[in-house]
Amino acid sequence: MRIAILAHEKFPDGAKTATGVLRYGQHDVVAVLDREHDGASASDLRRDLPDVPVVASFSDLAEPVDALLIGISPIGGGFDETWRPDVRAALQQGCDVISGLHYFLEDDSEFRNLAEEHGCELWDVRRPPNDLGVADGVADDVEATVVATVGTDCGVGKMTTTLELVERARERGVDAAFIPTGQTGIMIEGWGYPIDRTVSDFTAGAVEEMILERGNDHDYLFVEGQASIVHPAYSAVTAGILHGSMADDLVLCHATGRENFHGFTQELPSIPEFVDLYESIAAPVGGGEVVAGALNTSGVADAEEAAAAVEAYADALGVPAADPVREGPDAILDEIL
Repeated sequence: MRIAILAHEKFPDGAKTATGVLRYGQHDVVAVLDREHDGASASDLRRDLPDVPVVASFSDLAEPVDALLIGISPIGGGFDETWRPDVRAALQQGCDVISGLHYFLEDDSEFRNLAEEHGCELWDVRRPPNDLGVADGVADDVEATVVATVGTDCGVGKMTTTLELVERARERGVDAAFIPTGQTGIMIEGWGYPIDRTVSDFTAGAVEEMILERGNDHDYLFVEGQASIVHPAYSAVTAGILHGSMADDLVLCHATGRENFHGFTQELPSIPEFVDLYESIAAPVGGGEVVAGALNTSGVADAEEAAAAVEAYADALGVPAADPVREGPDAILDEIL
């Protein structure tokens, strides 16, 4: 499918969904929409992104597309009205629109009417199914080894680490599958449950259902983590994934220079405290332990400085660590396998 990605004024560093789809998705991305970087290429803005043109609006696309994907989700997942002309233009040209917002496009009368008029679809990725239930505590019955990425905060690289591990495991001949729990992962894989939109009683059940669906078809399941176990706003999502997956192994993800929770003034606990927190909370349900760490060093320009940061992080964890993008995920995967 040929798509354009909307990421106005947030691309690339504030557009996690856009960059995730660009790096790991199977779509043919024709362009990124970003008013601030009109005329640039995605690869000009970040070295790990493909050479995809950036244009100011949907009407500036040089080629037709099948869908417009909203590649940003602000805190709270609201819809920015400055995006409306692009979404409207896409629907008027018969393009589907894919959105990971908490604001559902299907509930917007203008968009719903345009979609019906022009024969296209609105996919609100964060709309969970209606038949989810509570967990039964049986995820550990599956044959696969379940590995969950957990984090010190939001936006530290849990999804990236998970996808890098799956990709490298498959390259090594390991039968591995990705369990998506957030909008970006769902867009990349084409399935999954949006845990941060699921009724709190059903979050663990939703994760458990995904584990049971894939757990006897693969040797390893890599579960995409969300938020942090002590994040002031989002800790409930983390606990639901941790308990629903009943993970065997945990990979703790962190970002260099991160001292406060995203969007808050509270300071992060120390790395050893995070290890104790995750292992203590996992102990009664699954008993997963932190076997490795992933450090996001994208904010460090110097390679030697980044390597030193990874080494210090491993020392603090007491287990091996790596930057899965900069160095590759092999050191992490070795501990899991």
